[in-house]
Amino acid sequence: MTPAAEAAATAVAGAALAGAAGALVGAAVPAAVVGGLNGAISGHRGIYDWRSVKGASAFALDSTWALGTTTAGLVAHAVAAVRGDAQYSGALSRRANRHVYGRGMAIRRGFATTFGNVVNGAGDLARARRVKLVTDHEDVHIWQARAFGPLYPTLYLGWMVVGGAGGAALWALRRRDERFGRVVESVAYYLNPFEYWAYSRDDHWPPKQMVRALGPTRPMVRSFASFR
Repeated sequence: MTPAAEAAATAVAGAALAGAAGALVGAAVPAAVVGGLNGAISGHRGIYDWRSVKGASAFALDSTWALGTTTAGLVAHAVAAVRGDAQYSGALSRRANRHVYGRGMAIRRGFATTFGNVVNGAGDLARARRVKLVTDHEDVHIWQARAFGPLYPTLYLGWMVVGGAGGAALWALRRRDERFGRVVESVAYYLNPFEYWAYSRDDHWPPKQMVRALGPTRPMVRSFASFR
């Protein structure tokens, strides 16, 4: 199938699935637009692995339960297009059920950021460590968003807000020997269960940037590397 044909077929299927899901909450048309756009872009780039259950599930979830984060992914695509030198990686995207940009809509220097099925700020993908960051860490976030759907951004951002306040209180009461920002970041970001999960899969728990003796020392789950 040509890229154009796959784009058209995936757009139609995505719009149909998303429209049906959106109709349940009275938003059939905007949902169909999001599903169609994601299908067109993803189909043209051939990201979904149609020969596997995982690939078909990724498409179905992106077009229904995880439609909110898929919308965020479309925003990331738009920013990447406007930015110009987004450094899209076909090698890490094609049939991998994700889009990967070396730059794209990067939020923080040195950190990759994932919106829906779009990884941004992956960095220099000629380096093995940055490739592993995509496959073993950011890909976990993509599937977290698919699994938790509309709950994911609420839970993730909710932890950051509450954790930020908790980190500030912890610094004031017990950890003034550390930099304020580092304590807040440790609680709000690194101890976020979604990050704890991803860093564990990436075999990078505890992160060296996290304040010492704060939080669990053992990983939440086995790393992907331990299965290889």
